[in-house]
Amino acid sequence: MPKPDELATRAWFFCGIGGSGMLPLATILKELGAQVAGSDRSRDQGRTPEKFAWLEQRGFTLFPQDGSGIVSASQTLVASAAVEDTVPEVVRAKDLGCPRMSRADLLAALFNAAPARIAVAGTSGKSTVTGMLGWIMTEAGRDPTIMNGAVMKNFRSDASPFASARVGSGGLFISEVDESDGSIALYRPTVGVLNNVSLDHKSLEELRQLFGDFLAVSDASAINLDDMESLGLLPRASAAVTFAIAANAADIGIVEGSIEEAANGIAATLIDRRDDARHAISLNLPGRHNLANALAAVAGASAAGVPVAQATAALGTFAGLARRFDIVGTSASGITVIDDFGHNPEKVAATLTTLKAHPGRVIAFFQPHGYGPLRQMGHELAEVLATRLGPDDVTILCDPVYFGGTVDRSVGSERIADMIVAAGGQAQHVPARADCADRIVEIAQPGDRIVIMGARDDTLTVFARDILARLP
Repeated sequence: MPKPDELATRAWFFCGIGGSGMLPLATILKELGAQVAGSDRSRDQGRTPEKFAWLEQRGFTLFPQDGSGIVSASQTLVASAAVEDTVPEVVRAKDLGCPRMSRADLLAALFNAAPARIAVAGTSGKSTVTGMLGWIMTEAGRDPTIMNGAVMKNFRSDASPFASARVGSGGLFISEVDESDGSIALYRPTVGVLNNVSLDHKSLEELRQLFGDFLAVSDASAINLDDMESLGLLPRASAAVTFAIAANAADIGIVEGSIEEAANGIAATLIDRRDDARHAISLNLPGRHNLANALAAVAGASAAGVPVAQATAALGTFAGLARRFDIVGTSASGITVIDDFGHNPEKVAATLTTLKAHPGRVIAFFQPHGYGPLRQMGHELAEVLATRLGPDDVTILCDPVYFGGTVDRSVGSERIADMIVAAGGQAQHVPARADCADRIVEIAQPGDRIVIMGARDDTLTVFARDILARLP
């Protein structure tokens, strides 16, 4: 793989530069001194114009996605493996003989070259744990570079409203790593964190192999003993620091009976069973899944040499991530709108469980993040939406997000709605998203919580804000 110094001297062109995985990577390269340009279908469609205006203000050169930005064989095209060969940038780059790298190849080259490397893996919670570890390491003076798939509120400012990356000079690189395309195999972590293993993009058999190999190549690991699949992979890890809320065998755990939940946070007493030390932990994020995320971050930081007390204290000022149970606001009549990234069964279950821990009806809006994922995990998703919500709650589904291409669109959201109803839940399929908003505003009552869920579409945040603005 190319070295970082070489990467910084190249001219880069990102196809889909505004994407959650592409934007932070482009930002890191730009901060390293590279020349970076790009295009994005969303920009051409007028979606999230503020993001692309910010990129241009930062010195990124943006082009329509028509191939016009590819002008020299010296440019390296960065494009997802899923990008079709018919996309104009791909056609033009091939004609000119431009080298091409996938996002994962480029990230792995930067990551593996760092002297110290923390990789966060698992089906759910990766972005939150990456953000937590990034904040812990920043507070500990390690000055890390952080690559995240979500905006980290602790690093967000007026000058950096889309802070999904941070570039530091401390020699530590922290990144979430993805199993969905198998690219997790590219990384060589100093510390590998495994949150959980559950059905998402691949079969469990494939996931066990990928995550097991990930642990095997990590110098040290942090592993969740509450997750049976992760526990089963423990023999493949070396120098593991284990964590769990319930499992008493874990190194990092929670004192029984100490958990105190609130609508906007959670607190508990953490125990380090390696020395029996106890530490108060208080999070500004609700839900037991976030407490589990915090334990993962503390265990990962411990494996990287940060004292548990220091890591736990830093999490008290962790502000969270955009679109991770992100409270947009509450209307004058007491209706709360929440923006959330939930898109697979485990993430959706965690969000709904957090909501149902407190009184009030839930209106769950869900936009599937593609037709392929809907086919892969539709049954499990429907089961979660049917069983985690009560008889008074309702799920509203629009059609899956679609930005173009040749994907099979024969199986859509109506199938999920039918399965939810068949399992005893309330669900409505309203094909157009704008019509879903009308329906939500029509049925919302004081005390309701409206949660907007979905991935791969930044306009869902705007959608959530618009609904709040329309509520009484």
